[in-house]
Amino acid sequence: MSETTHDGAVAVNPPPSPDDGLSPAELAAKYGLTVSGKRPSLPEYVRQLWARRHFILTFSRAKLHAQYSQAKLGQLWQVTTPLLNAGVYFLIFGLLLGGREGVPGGEHNYVPFLVTGVFVFTFTQTSVLSGVRSIANNLGLVRALHFPRAALPISFSLQQLQQLLYSMIVLGVILVAFGEFPDWSWFFIVPVLVMQLVFNTGLALVFARLGSNTPDLAQLMPFVLRTWMYASGVLFPLHHMVTERADGPEWLAQVLQYNPAALYMDLMRRALIDDYTMAYVAPWGWLAALGWALLIGAFGFVFFWKAEERYGRG
Repeated sequence: MSETTHDGAVAVNPPPSPDDGLSPAELAAKYGLTVSGKRPSLPEYVRQLWARRHFILTFSRAKLHAQYSQAKLGQLWQVTTPLLNAGVYFLIFGLLLGGREGVPGGEHNYVPFLVTGVFVFTFTQTSVLSGVRSIANNLGLVRALHFPRAALPISFSLQQLQQLLYSMIVLGVILVAFGEFPDWSWFFIVPVLVMQLVFNTGLALVFARLGSNTPDLAQLMPFVLRTWMYASGVLFPLHHMVTERADGPEWLAQVLQYNPAALYMDLMRRALIDDYTMAYVAPWGWLAALGWALLIGAFGFVFFWKAEERYGRG
């Protein structure tokens, strides 16, 4: 179709397009276009994470090696730091404040009891602290590359698991030095660590989302975690301290024993220390520990996924 303009030139009008009159949404649907950064469905999100499993493992190992790269002792700090903490706690709570009272098997078991608790709780503590900073401290990576953002807090949880495994070697030496030799109960270390890893990853995902919106949360978390540590029996026998030393009610001691940090510590102590029988673990402790892992793991994953398209924006 053509027409003559006022100066005698001939203008050619393009033919009508089949897309004329379509809205932007209809055009996108017609040509298979999607919103950049749109949150995928939950099953698709899981598939994307699985496809990047090698990246997650490599990233966690790289972070672990880089963590102490500037220190002269290097990777030795992975086990030296919790050991130094345990030494300080032994002096203050074991010697000065009488925390050795009520330890199953007698006061000679206090060092294995204490070091086991410190190593296990540190696993949860560092997973949460790493998770709360996982998005904010990696904004360059988040904004530059397209990948499921849950890969970051998951990789940090795996990093802390690797660090704990190094510490477990030292813990084994300490246990043998105090007369706790390996037996069949040590095989229970594996299911305890698996459950705690799932629980820690769920918590890391929750706080990764919260920390991405509230940077000040990273400053608050050490105080929250320290309170949690004192309420979980890391440094002293929890039931004895509540009922005997503080003259508290039995129900309060039982409630505190069911908090997940206490459960994972008690199950690990049961696996490693002969005198720490199931009588010192909360009733149905294995089932409760599994329930915490599944509940927090699933909730944390879905909670993080729901804000997937907002990470790194603004």
